[in-house]
Amino acid sequence: MSGARAAVKAASDAGDFPEVLKSWQARMEVALAARLPASNVVPARLHEAMRYSVLGGGKRIRPALVFATARTLGLNESAVEAIACAIEFVHVYSLVHDDLPAMDDDDLRRGRPTCHKAFDEATAILTGDALQSLAFQLLACDPTLSGDAAVRLRLIELLGEASGTFGMAGGQAIDLAAQGRTLTIEEVEEMHARKTGALIRASVMMPASCLPGLEGRRYEALSQFVDPIGLAFQIQDDLLDVLGDVSTLGKAVGADSERAKPTHPAMLGVPASQERVRRLHQEALAALEIFGAAAAPLRQLAAWLLARSY
Repeated sequence: MSGARAAVKAASDAGDFPEVLKSWQARMEVALAARLPASNVVPARLHEAMRYSVLGGGKRIRPALVFATARTLGLNESAVEAIACAIEFVHVYSLVHDDLPAMDDDDLRRGRPTCHKAFDEATAILTGDALQSLAFQLLACDPTLSGDAAVRLRLIELLGEASGTFGMAGGQAIDLAAQGRTLTIEEVEEMHARKTGALIRASVMMPASCLPGLEGRRYEALSQFVDPIGLAFQIQDDLLDVLGDVSTLGKAVGADSERAKPTHPAMLGVPASQERVRRLHQEALAALEIFGAAAAPLRQLAAWLLARSY
């Protein structure tokens, strides 16, 4: 199937996808709540802040990628639920820390005061620390995951890579150092590949790693799918910072421009950035051809992600 035909098919397939996404979001609220410490358990204020930050809404995009990959590979969603929770805990920890005055100094997240505004800075720092620890504890101990020690170790390795200096934390460091500087588009895309793309990549490759016998070319195809999707997702996010509004996004808009952040819209303009998203989408869809109809969940999610307005 050509890239253009695949894109049209993906857009058509995505017609009922919002309902599928809602079911995954509802599942995640239950799963996350069950794995978080109760707010009345000591230290109660920290546990309350963890639950406030995690259960305060959100699109649950990374868990959706976990579930869509599982469906594509014929895995039961219950077998990867703990993976989805671990990734979301790491994602939320990164948001809590990114919002701090020492980082992006944001007051609003998901339509509510950020964690350090609702509680205090020290509690917000500890909230992020505790969520990161809980993520790895789940991969080591959650009873719903595969009992195969080699699989669990691989999952821990993948999430560690995605979270560390060669992934999300490293991307944030590059982002902070780049503000006000002139970067090449290649440098911007390297930053995005770490800051945003690494955890998105883990959301596909971790469930794939639950199948040690997965054919190598299929594993590689998933890798070739998720890398362009991760970059396209970030460009779309940057476009929404230019074109969106606070009531829809639940966070401040125009912040990238105020901080002189190097983004695709700032460097290439809006039309060229939208075209880049379209081409990356086609590249991602082409990688899924090996899976045939089985990859419909990933095609649907990709189409929804890159057409979203929030």
